[in-house]
This record gives sequence, C-alpha cells and structure tokens, in this order.
Amino acid sequence: MTNIADLRKSYERTELDETASQTQPIKQFELWFQEALDAQVPEPNAMTLATVGENGRPSTRIVLVKGFDQRGIVWYTNYQSRKGRELAGHPFAALQFHWVELERVVRIEGRVEKVSEEESDTYFRSRPLDSRIGAWASPQSEVISSRATLVANAAKYAATYMLNPPRPPHWGGFRLIADTWEFWQGRKSRLHDRLRYRFTEDGAWVRERLAP
Repeated sequence: MTNIADLRKSYERTELDETASQTQPIKQFELWFQEALDAQVPEPNAMTLATVGENGRPSTRIVLVKGFDQRGIVWYTNYQSRKGRELAGHPFAALQFHWVELERVVRIEGRVEKVSEEESDTYFRSRPLDSRIGAWASPQSEVISSRATLVANAAKYAATYMLNPPRPPHWGGFRLIADTWEFWQGRKSRLHDRLRYRFTEDGAWVRERLAP
C-alpha cells in the first residue's frame, strides 16, 4: 500500500493576484464558476455544506448549488433532514467548492435563511418527475428498515400524484447570505494564493491576502 504521507502534488496551473481579481466576491465567484464549467470539471456545482447541531458538533455533507446572485447561494433540501433541523436551530453555515482540476477552492460563510415559497415552487416544478416523487418518498436522515421502504413509498406517491406531484411542505430552498468569502489558488512550494473578502459594518467588501 502507498504511504499516505508521501502523497504530494505541486500546484502550478495559475495564480490569483489582487490586481487581476474582482472587487466584488460574487463577481469573482461567477468568473471562477464559469471557468469550472468551461473546463468541464465533474459536477462543478457540488459543494460541501457545514452546519452545527444543538450539541455544538459540526457536520458536513455534499449538496448541489442551484443558484447564486447578489442575494446569496441557494440549494434545496428536506427541511426535516438533519441539515434542515440544524439550520433551523443555528442559522449559520459554511460552504466549500473544491475544483481539483483547476487547483482551486472557494470557501463561503454566512447567515442562512429559507428562500420564498414561490422560489421553492418554481424550482420544484423544474425537477425531473422521479426527483419530485423522491422528495415525498424519502424521510431524509431518518432510520428506515430497508431500501424496500423507499421503493414502496415512491410507488405509493407516484400512484397518488401521477405526473403532477406538488412540492412537499417540508421541502424547499435555503439561501446563504455571505459575509466572508475566500478564494484559494494552489501555487508551487505550498505558497498558495489566498484572497479573503470580508463584509464590513459600513456595507463594503474588504479584500485582503491571507498567508498560506
């Protein structure tokens, strides 16, 4: 077996310089996200979502971003899932994108709120039928006896709602309203580029370089 301690990679693709970066973090993210799309990075919209439970312990999982703009970063889930319950009790979270092929990481932190019911309805209607049925069939994060439970639930709700299942009341979107962004670009000799954007009390974004 390979010695894990010997695993190393030299990051030499490109650089991230203050003079070439955007003054607004959402613009910098938009630029990098488009470059990830253009590079055909596998699942460029996959991100790690970190939440904190009532016991103070963090938990993470991979979710898919489904929209972003000046208001924030949006994803959808079951509100009764573990992450949904944790966000209800502690409405702050951290997100992380890791585009390995581009040697880039984006970290985002901030307050979380539910999107409007209209936004959730619109997105839900855009999902494939199987995914809409699945939102009803899965008691997300709960213990179930077997996969047969999911299959039976899916069959039941498919028969109930046919081709037009409504959005479950326990399912919808969250939006993270960022107050901190960090853009990480891998560099040679572990002297990586790290630019952080902080939202200040006077309503402005401050861009600063962090040591790697």
